[in-house]
Amino acid sequence: MINIKELEKEYNTNIETGLSLKEVEERLKKYGYNEIPEKKVNPIIKFLSYFWNPIAWMIELAAILSIIIKHWIDFIIIMTLLLMNGLVGFWEEHKAENVIEFLKQKMALNAKVLREGKWKEIPARELVVGDIVKVKIGDIVPADIILIKGEYLVVDESALTGESLPVEKKVGDIAYSGSIVKKGEMIGIVKATGLNTYFGKTVQLVEKTKDVSSYQKMVIKIGNFLIILAIALIAIMVIVEILRGKDLIETTQFALILAVSAIPAALPAVLSVTMAIGALNLAKKNAIVKKLVAIEELAGVDILCSDKTGTLTKNQLVCGDIVALNNFTKEDVILYAALASKEEDNDAIDLAIINEAKKLNLIDKIKKYKIKKFIPFDPVIKRTEAEVSNDEEFKVSKGAPQVILELCNADNELKKKVEEIVEKLAENGYRALGVAVYKNNKWHFVGIIPLYDPPREDAPLAVKKIKELGVNIKMVTGDHIAIAKNIARMLNIGDKIISIRELIEKLKNNKIKKEEFIDMIEKSDGFAEVFPEHKYEIVKSLQEKGHFVAMTGDGVNDAPALKKADCGIAVSNATDAARAAADIVLLSPGLSVIVDAIREARRIFRRMESYILYRIAETIRVLFFVELCILLLGIYPITALMIVLLAILNDIPILAIAYDNVVEPKLPVSWNMKELLTLSTVLGFSGVVSSFIIFYMAFRFLHLTIPELQSFVFLKLIIEGHSTIFVTRIKDRLWKKPYPNSLLFWGIMGTNIIGTIVSAEGIFMASIGWGLALFMWIYAHIWMLINDEIKIWLLKRLKSL
Repeated sequence: MINIKELEKEYNTNIETGLSLKEVEERLKKYGYNEIPEKKVNPIIKFLSYFWNPIAWMIELAAILSIIIKHWIDFIIIMTLLLMNGLVGFWEEHKAENVIEFLKQKMALNAKVLREGKWKEIPARELVVGDIVKVKIGDIVPADIILIKGEYLVVDESALTGESLPVEKKVGDIAYSGSIVKKGEMIGIVKATGLNTYFGKTVQLVEKTKDVSSYQKMVIKIGNFLIILAIALIAIMVIVEILRGKDLIETTQFALILAVSAIPAALPAVLSVTMAIGALNLAKKNAIVKKLVAIEELAGVDILCSDKTGTLTKNQLVCGDIVALNNFTKEDVILYAALASKEEDNDAIDLAIINEAKKLNLIDKIKKYKIKKFIPFDPVIKRTEAEVSNDEEFKVSKGAPQVILELCNADNELKKKVEEIVEKLAENGYRALGVAVYKNNKWHFVGIIPLYDPPREDAPLAVKKIKELGVNIKMVTGDHIAIAKNIARMLNIGDKIISIRELIEKLKNNKIKKEEFIDMIEKSDGFAEVFPEHKYEIVKSLQEKGHFVAMTGDGVNDAPALKKADCGIAVSNATDAARAAADIVLLSPGLSVIVDAIREARRIFRRMESYILYRIAETIRVLFFVELCILLLGIYPITALMIVLLAILNDIPILAIAYDNVVEPKLPVSWNMKELLTLSTVLGFSGVVSSFIIFYMAFRFLHLTIPELQSFVFLKLIIEGHSTIFVTRIKDRLWKKPYPNSLLFWGIMGTNIIGTIVSAEGIFMASIGWGLALFMWIYAHIWMLINDEIKIWLLKRLKSL
């Protein structure tokens, strides 16, 4: 048995009052914050790392070759490209890291601590050695603590030790930082914080994930395809040119620069910044994304399994008309229920009972009783219990009526009476709570407290919006089936509500087949009498039917289902354990936040789809045109310097795609590779055709010299290339709403104007004059409209197939 006085002396604390604010300040200065300092990479070293990768090596080699052949202007502009690539990559990653840091702050672990005689909730990083803290079911232990008060804790240390079985802790044991409380509630003294904890780390709830989603894998595959295509075509060109007797160094320089232009080097940056911006937008709407890939998965979700309490309803229980039994009074029912409650735990049921006790003026009477021992609610036994003393000693308990009936060893008559009352209450939307008292060596059933959790005001509209988004919503609740049906009816969710407990029993007893079980899960509108472990089966069954499932949860036992779901969502006021398992954490109650999250995810998907369409089309357009000109005509349609300028001017509008206004998909999205590849390929080759037409016109009718022809083609590639973004950004006519974001629009127009000035005035190249420049603007935009028609025609054809 531990000696409390010795512990108080060792840690210079008081278990009744905790530390003073002055002592906390002094200890923070001495020991620092309760956190593991992250190793920060020196910004200069990080910046320099952007010049040490395959793309950078190709640009650097091209720069060296420019020095060898003494093309100094080429060298300066190539180095500008190199520097811009480094700056863009560094800046975009910096922005993404800032978003992650912002999300970490939003998701900071909290701790319940006793300071100056009052229990308060503070960020766990502010804990100091000697603090008195309370941990309960669902909490993540915020520091190493010596347990000094309470019955027991059952903790999951698997994340720290690899041991899968939960460990029981009692008074005198140490609960380690980062372990998850599965059962029980205890008080302890903080023994160590931060780097001084036994494991040397705290659990980080939000971190930059290295997971690669199916969506990212697809994008990377497309990138790899374009790289292979570019290298193969350029290799053919180099071999042919060398066989023709061209200078090896100059040919190699041109090939390297062409490869850099054709390879989608900006793809990781666009992907990163698009996801980061989406996460930041969701954070502003109180939805914290733990893993950026979760945004992508959410875009494809077609079924949302939603908790009832706190999400569809207010989670603000109110007591109905109390039913007293066995010669007890209504005041007795509330008195005993209040003694079996803890106001400081902020439990919805406990608060409803305390509020009712206040209405009945029972608070002063309650304060006269002393709670000698309190056993908190356990989802397995489904009740709380307290040992109470005043003039006499007795026990009180409250919980599910059927559990309290068993506790009281009730006869059939009482059971039948209670069941009838509970059934009638359920039909009217009330949840029943049984209350019992232990006196004279026997448990007595005192009465029933009807509890009602009214629907949230915003729930009907949110349910309607989710359905309009093509997402089927299924309600999940532990309540009686009659209550579930009543709420589902009120919110227009549907009337096919089933008892998951009964359904699973039928499956176990071979009364239904597995296929029938899964079909019933898929066709239902909601599930009643759900235990946390049932949620996992619901998600698994729906996924076996090919659905993308989002599941909400708030308890420690919801973790398996949240992890199993394609997108696990921890609702407002969820336990730390549920937050740790989820992909997205909601900071405000209700479904409206989920509606925002789904819509934002789909907008992000559309931006990425637009970018990939453009990127494939642009690579085909430039690569095949240049390649065919060299192989078939023996003419370089643009110079190496022009390719570098083209790459620089392309970076600005490409990155602005991440901010663009898009048409929000009305239904869950998925990658239609047939449509994507067909559309981008056709648009790419349409660009090749338009390039050859203008090339022929310039050569045959305008009688331009080769340098002038190259400047003319350069301007065409810039203007028509950027106009392709306008074509690919929406699947309707390009002039239809939503109009381009101002950043994207002026990014495109600004770079087009720069390209026009350079070619018209002859900066770094032969001058073509303003007349030909104006002609090219007209020609390129005519082809933009032609490409738009091709897009509309193709989309119609693909839909009809």
